[in-house]
Amino acid sequence: MIFLQHNLDFLIFGLLGLMSFIMLWLVIERYIYYWHIKIDQFDNADALQLALTHNLTFIATVGSNAPYIGLLGTVIGIMLTFYDMGQSGNIGVQTIMTGLALALRSTAGGILVALPAVMFYNALLRKVNVLTTQWKIQQGKIHHNRAINQEGTTHGSQG
Repeated sequence: MIFLQHNLDFLIFGLLGLMSFIMLWLVIERYIYYWHIKIDQFDNADALQLALTHNLTFIATVGSNAPYIGLLGTVIGIMLTFYDMGQSGNIGVQTIMTGLALALRSTAGGILVALPAVMFYNALLRKVNVLTTQWKIQQGKIHHNRAINQEGTTHGSQG
């Protein structure tokens, strides 16, 4: 228990900070990739989809799990508060409120990590949808032009 009392904030906020750093790194990487991608180089919709959605899973995972990591820190912090009260025999309102307030910092930290992750994920997913739609439009034009060329060749050889 003493280890947790002294290191809980470091563990929870360290993990949340690491998740945030990796998430931001991947967001920047995805934006740079989307900026430079040449969708006309893809012949297959599945290959394009795989390339565009690479690393999005981790960003979504950070957004969905960061609040739970914060909540875990809060639960452990509340357990430590009750443990300290039980050991010291001091069950004053001030002791309880101070312990609970300190424990709730972890939940707030988890939410602060999750919100930008979810916003970035949604923005990146929108960009994936736009690029995929642009690719489909481009492929439709290519197939349409081929059909016109083949039709012109067929009519030209009949005359």
